[in-house]
Amino acid sequence: MTRRLPRRALALCAGGLLLPFLHTPAAHADPVRPPAAEAWQAPATARLSSDGSLSDVAGLSAGNVWAVGQQSVWDVWQSRGAITHWNGRTWTEVPIRNDPTGAGLLRSVAAASATELWAVGEGHDGLPYLARGDGSAFDRVTVDTLHVGDWLGGVAAVPDRVVAVGRRARQPLIVTGSGGKWTLTAAEGRGTLYGVAVTAKGDGWAVGDTGGKPLIMRSSGGQWKSFPAPDIPGGYLRDVHLNGSRRALAVGGVYRDSGQVVPLVLSWNGKKWSRVDLPDQDVRLYGVTGDRKNRFWISGVDLTRPGEAFLLRYDGRRVKTLHGAPPSAPRTIRLQSAAYLPGTGTIWTVGHVVDGNGRYTDVIERFATKSPAGQGDSARSRS
Repeated sequence: MTRRLPRRALALCAGGLLLPFLHTPAAHADPVRPPAAEAWQAPATARLSSDGSLSDVAGLSAGNVWAVGQQSVWDVWQSRGAITHWNGRTWTEVPIRNDPTGAGLLRSVAAASATELWAVGEGHDGLPYLARGDGSAFDRVTVDTLHVGDWLGGVAAVPDRVVAVGRRARQPLIVTGSGGKWTLTAAEGRGTLYGVAVTAKGDGWAVGDTGGKPLIMRSSGGQWKSFPAPDIPGGYLRDVHLNGSRRALAVGGVYRDSGQVVPLVLSWNGKKWSRVDLPDQDVRLYGVTGDRKNRFWISGVDLTRPGEAFLLRYDGRRVKTLHGAPPSAPRTIRLQSAAYLPGTGTIWTVGHVVDGNGRYTDVIERFATKSPAGQGDSARSRS
């Protein structure tokens, strides 16, 4: 994700079927100063059409936030990708030009600058989907070497460089664009890449799984190579975020033989990836972001408290659970992605809510962080 280095992660099809608002909250302005205490803010919606879900978010400032997803999720004929923009006052859907067939599901978005934005997913024509935005609209980009059957799940961007990751013929696929030229790397061995994070120098990480174990690839000197990952049978990774050359976090889960899924977090200390001890919770982890210092926030869903917004915070030593307020009616809320907005001290998360009648609504939840020197937690943040 850049100004937001990671990329994201994953939506409706990659980590399993998304399950999941009864009320429609109003959009609201973002705080302009870092808060003194942690607190969940009032939720909002981008007001996508029926059965809408947001899969990824990237923020440049409190008045410049982008999110992507899908509308009419369950209608194969009417479903379409969605790109929406927050200007500090309202959410507005942004069109995609140069595209007669249209996008299906858009899984990931990245912002290299206010005038260089990228989104990836899948097209209705069966081809993987790439679109470039200039701040007012997006245009579909054709990469001649991509073909039907290729799959893209994550994207990261820095000025004049974009990296998208996915799969080709059961092999990890990395697509790099710079200076108008595209390079495809199909890595050896089986696997799929879901998340990617890069630096301005082109170094970075991509994560996924081999179908049975976590998969990690590293970019150094312009080349992507497989990197040793902890041996965790059944493990998978869905997103990664860089907080500097010596700090990174990757998130996912582990499938057990019993059918149970347990959360998985791996931490990079500049030398190796290690597993982070987590609270004993029935949670699913989807996205991760950080403040480029010592803190990370992980989005997902707590299946024991599915109606409450959910984040994990990791400061390099311990993990803390952050729950939102209980809902007034039955619902399930899944936060698919998270982005930290510098200067605001706010985590923006996006996803969807499923109400008691099975109706999907896209949702934007924001969590105001406190500075490391701040004292106390807000009463709305309960562990």
